[in-house]
Amino acid sequence: MYSDRYLQDVLKRTKTVAIVGASANQVRPSFYVARYLKLKGFRVIPINPGLAGQKLLGETVYADLTSVPDDVDMVDIFRRSDAVPSNMDQALERWPDLQTFWMQIGVKHPEAAAKGEARGVTVIQDRCPKIEYQRLFGELRMCGFNTGVISSRL
Repeated sequence: MYSDRYLQDVLKRTKTVAIVGASANQVRPSFYVARYLKLKGFRVIPINPGLAGQKLLGETVYADLTSVPDDVDMVDIFRRSDAVPSNMDQALERWPDLQTFWMQIGVKHPEAAAKGEARGVTVIQDRCPKIEYQRLFGELRMCGFNTGVISSRL
């Protein structure tokens, strides 16, 4: 559904990511995705009402998207699909020029996607920016994924 070139372009142009559903629990996918993106040079702004006001990965955690004082390029959603419309509305209200609205693996909402796309937002559903970054920029083998390439001979 999304070409490799398309996803690469999105990731290359992105500098700041708001992660909705960011967790302080280091075994949660939202934590290690946020940590990985930060290590790759992205600014990561965590969104979690239960952690609002605390620090996570060196950034203040905000209760919702409308509370974030800074501009973001991408909103990444770690919530169930039924939470997408309200987060899309918040994102469009807060950042009329938002570039990308990304829904994590298993998260889809065609109506919210159409709303964002009608406003000129790039919408990606059912994908993980960490996995796509690793896949597209040659890092999958660094984290134990089987790339199908044999690296040693007997």
